[in-house]
Amino acid sequence: MSFNGNESSAISLAVATEMTSDYRTNNPNETKAHFFGKNKLMDILNQNGCVGIRAYYGIDADGNKQLVFVGADADEKDLYSGVILDMSAPCPSNCDNTSPLNG
Repeated sequence: MSFNGNESSAISLAVATEMTSDYRTNNPNETKAHFFGKNKLMDILNQNGCVGIRAYYGIDADGNKQLVFVGADADEKDLYSGVILDMSAPCPSNCDNTSPLNG
């Protein structure tokens, strides 16, 4: 199989709210979300051959849950010689307290 840039699918707000609620219930003291800026995401997406972003789970030096983003090509290969992102703005403390996804 190979990537074509159309992987993933949209879900409804109701499904997303249920999923995030279930996560918060089962992980009450964990990071709820991560924010990555558009410009940094575009640095990954604008690399030659990039058709999408792969997210890895990681733990930082302080023991906190993080996401590590790397571009991927159509052959499902990580573009690890290019831009790799971490150090997101985590929720908490960078949260939208009005969002149903953070209810």
